[in-house]
Parts: sequence; C-alpha cells; structure tokens
Amino acid sequence: MKANELTSETFSTKLASTTQPVLIDFHAEWCGPCKMLGPIIDQVANDQSGKAVVAKLNIDNAPDIAARYAITSIPALIVFKDGQPVASSRGVQSKGAIEKLIAQAV
Repeated sequence: MKANELTSETFSTKLASTTQPVLIDFHAEWCGPCKMLGPIIDQVANDQSGKAVVAKLNIDNAPDIAARYAITSIPALIVFKDGQPVASSRGVQSKGAIEKLIAQAV
C-alpha cells in the first residue's frame, strides 16, 4: 500500500476526515533524501493501515501548506492529531523511528 499523495485542496479535508493520527511526509521530486525515504513511508503506510493515515505532500505543488507549517528543509515528517501537529522530525528516518513518531499521537 502506498501513501496517499495530498494537494493543497485535499490536505485540510484529509486531516478533518479522520480521528486517527495522520503522518504527512513533506517532500519534493528533486530531493535525494526524500527519494530514499519514499519506500520507507510506503512500508509504514502499509503497516499502519487501519491505525494511522500516512500521506505525502509535494511542497513544490503546495507551497502554501509548506509555508503554513514552516517547512524549511525536507524531508520533513509531521504527525497530526485532531488536525493539530503533535510530533515532527526532519531528515531520513528509520521505519522504527517513524512508527515511534506516530505513537506519540495515539
């Protein structure tokens, strides 16, 4: 299972449509570390299915959202609970570290 790709239009709706934690991977096509993180995010999406929502947001396609959350370096991961950011990390993370990040919002 792959993580959903969000847009500026679908971002707020996705956050509002669930009571589960939502992990957003802020990335860009040109970002080497983001490409390394991509398969790990898809693994987490598969493993967390039914427990958390895992999605990706291309900051080049949604600069308004990136600015709203002060994304200045990528990859950046933010976990939301009830629409509010509750945990975050920057850079490539291991699957275990990402799962711990999500657990902070449960």
